[in-house]
Amino acid sequence: MIKFFNKEEEARIVAAIRQAESGTSGEIRVHLEKHHKGTALEEAARVFHQLGMNKTEARNGVLLFIAPEQKTFAILGDQGINAVLPPDFWKEERDLIQTHFRQGAFCEGICLAVGQVGEKLKIHFPVKSDDINELPDEISYGS
Repeated sequence: MIKFFNKEEEARIVAAIRQAESGTSGEIRVHLEKHHKGTALEEAARVFHQLGMNKTEARNGVLLFIAPEQKTFAILGDQGINAVLPPDFWKEERDLIQTHFRQGAFCEGICLAVGQVGEKLKIHFPVKSDDINELPDEISYGS
């Protein structure tokens, strides 16, 4: 497993995911990968399917994919999100993450981006009274 975040940082990220998801039916995952071939976006798409994020009822999952050793990341939304949002929807989160990563504030950047994603998803995918958490909130790790 990749050792990038300490236990406290992992807990902060999971708490940020839970808080963000409390106002939306959207599902947010954070995944860390040691190495990837191709682009970060291509690898994010592979991981997205591997984690079953394409199987949510409203197809409204969002993956924040990070490869710390390669200093790359990607943000990928499912087709339900992409059908209702403009193509540059993730630009603000990308810029926020980049700014914090350049300062070495990795956990802070992820937590803030997760919060912003949750706020944006809330507009198009508000939480329903019968909403269930379809995907784990914990950080997933690749090889």
